[in-house]
Amino acid sequence: MVSEVVLEAQDLASLSERLGELCRARGVMLTTAESCTGGGVASAITDVAGSSDYFETGYVTYANAAKARLLGVPTELIDSHGAVSRAVVEAMVAGACRESGASLGVAISGVAGPGGGSDDKPVGTVWLAWGDSQRQQAERQHFAGDRRAVREQSVRVALIGLIRWLEAA
Repeated sequence: MVSEVVLEAQDLASLSERLGELCRARGVMLTTAESCTGGGVASAITDVAGSSDYFETGYVTYANAAKARLLGVPTELIDSHGAVSRAVVEAMVAGACRESGASLGVAISGVAGPGGGSDDKPVGTVWLAWGDSQRQQAERQHFAGDRRAVREQSVRVALIGLIRWLEAA
């Protein structure tokens, strides 16, 4: 179970440090597949000294073509579900783990704003997925605030999800 101290932590450093402890203890290599966060999760992870012990590769696949080319996300999947969807983030995390050889990853795709939203995917809609090449778990979030706030909240939830995944293992 994620400790309440970690969940209440306002700074990403506490979350990243806890994540690193868990990765080392379990021998896990991490990867990230990010779109709207632009590498924010990888940045938070690598802010911890010694993170090269458990983090080697991260992908910033901002464009749909990059999701397809680097992560193997089928373009038909993007066309039918949209980049901001459960199907796409699950394919992103599976592809990132497959391509990097990591045993655990996180993927994020969302509408950070201020534009780009729609009726079914308004600004602040973010899909996240955690898992590996075989098994994924995804969830949709709706974050309030401006572009920066949406991205920061996305990074925080991504880290918490990785911690929860590892603590449940």
